[in-house]
Amino acid sequence: MKRNLFALAIGLIFGLGLCISGMYLPAKVIGFLDLAGAWDPSLAFVMIGAIVVALPAFWIAKRRSNAWLGGAIELPTARSIDAPLIVGSAIFGIGWGLAGVCPAPGVVDLGFLNGDAAIFVAAMAAGVLIYRATSHWRLPDAGVLTQDA
Repeated sequence: MKRNLFALAIGLIFGLGLCISGMYLPAKVIGFLDLAGAWDPSLAFVMIGAIVVALPAFWIAKRRSNAWLGGAIELPTARSIDAPLIVGSAIFGIGWGLAGVCPAPGVVDLGFLNGDAAIFVAAMAAGVLIYRATSHWRLPDAGVLTQDA
C-alpha cells in the first residue's frame, strides 16, 4: 500500500511539473524541435532541471542495497549501443517529432479529456501490446543489475 501511495505521489508531482512547464502541450515540444523556425528552448531547461534532480537520486540508489520502501533497486547495466536501441530510438524520435507527444505528456493530456490524447494513448497501448506479442522474436533484452534486499 505504501509503495502504491508513493508511486501515486511521485506521479502527481511529475504530472504537475509537466503541466506547470507546459511540456504536455505538443506545440511546446514541436517549438523546441523546430531549430530552423521559432525555436523555443524551454524544453532544454526542463530537461536540465530533471537531470539535476535525477543525478543525486541515482548516486544515492547506487549506494543503497534496497529501496526506501523495500524491494530491489534495479539499475541498467548495459552500455552497448545495439540495433534495437537505435531502431527504438529512431521510432520514438520520429513519433515524438511528428506528434509532439511522448508517453508521459500523453497520459497527462489525457487527464484534460483531450480526444487527441486518448487516440495517442490508445495507439501507444497498442504498440506496447504488439511489442509484447513479438518481442520474443528478437535477441534477449539488455542486462539489469538487481540489488536484492
